[in-house]
Amino acid sequence: MSELEIDAVVFDVLGTLVDEPTGIRAGIRELAPELDDSGIERLLSLWQRHVDREQRRILDGARPYATTEILDHEAARLVADAAGVDDPAAVAALALSGRRLPPWSDTVAGLARLAGRFPLIGLSNASRTALLEINAHAGLRWHQALSAEDARTYKPDPAVYELAVTVSGRPPERLLMVAAHAWDLRGAQALGLRTAYVARPVGDPPSPSDRFDLHADGLADLADQLDRSLLPQ
Repeated sequence: MSELEIDAVVFDVLGTLVDEPTGIRAGIRELAPELDDSGIERLLSLWQRHVDREQRRILDGARPYATTEILDHEAARLVADAAGVDDPAAVAALALSGRRLPPWSDTVAGLARLAGRFPLIGLSNASRTALLEINAHAGLRWHQALSAEDARTYKPDPAVYELAVTVSGRPPERLLMVAAHAWDLRGAQALGLRTAYVARPVGDPPSPSDRFDLHADGLADLADQLDRSLLPQ
């Protein structure tokens, strides 16, 4: 690994710091308590496929930009229809489950530790409103939280990573992008950011051809590695 010279750390949020599937599962259980685990997983997959597909369509120019609030409501409507629920209030409540996401067990302490040494920037595909509620619900500590809504596109569009570069006032190579998704890190890497992969159960693991600066088992491991790599020589 080449020497790291980092001025700020940029974090993906969904999947990296909060457990998105668990939050949505909880919403589905509230919508349809009679469902067994397999039924819940089927509806969770329906939600995830819809959001992923529509974000790709937006990135491809096949659909005008729509916030995650819109996409989550569309997904909630699909899930409710599949569950046989026809209640607008229940659909609205389910759509909000995408904001009530629990943090991973090491997230809060890990962010606090890193915030003592670096400016921390959250960079999420979640809308501005959704990101505010996700941060508050999970107790995430930031110096700045940025939404892809400000670029009117989604990661891995370079315009989203440019938000962090602009806010930091630093060149891309002085920023470290942290994510549990290899596709996200590749997008940041293409713009010149340094990269750190953090393993999570719901992430997108690196391929053999990926060359990220750091690989960590969690935020404590990431902090330890940064302490070692940034020690004065």
